[in-house]
Amino acid sequence: MRQARGKGPHINITQGEWAVSDVRGGMITTILGSCVATCIWDPVRGVGGMNHILVARSHTALGVNDYAGVNAMELLINGLVRLGAIRSRLNAKVFGGANMINGLSDIGHSNGIFVVEFLEREGIPLIGKSLGGTSARQIKFIVDEGRVMQRTVAAAPEVVAPPPKPEREERNGVELF
Repeated sequence: MRQARGKGPHINITQGEWAVSDVRGGMITTILGSCVATCIWDPVRGVGGMNHILVARSHTALGVNDYAGVNAMELLINGLVRLGAIRSRLNAKVFGGANMINGLSDIGHSNGIFVVEFLEREGIPLIGKSLGGTSARQIKFIVDEGRVMQRTVAAAPEVVAPPPKPEREERNGVELF
């Protein structure tokens, strides 16, 4: 997990990034498929941040490993605290976790469950969520207000088979070089 480079009023994050801001009217944006984004803010201090988690929980021979998800959440929370947020005043909204490809593992569902469980365990109220489905989402988070705008992106069109090739034409037996 790495901090996004942007510092201006509008910051875009991608997979494996997080960002925090205390800019009034500042916005953090991302696009999600099976990934999950957590938007957390302190309404009194007017600071907020977002992470973009690709895989929160992995399964190994030794069992379930939540390291990546815990790391992503703690980096975001600690970034907010450094900007003056008080942990007991934090609120959260969670987005993403779509099942983008039928027949494959539903990593989106697992990501969503991890974040919801993490917030509950840490005592951070989950004010709103939009998880699951089959559509990608564009998220715009206004950090000082805790307001999120979500736009779903229609699923990719189904692949249509190419038209059949025309039958071979009958020829007169003469071949030109």
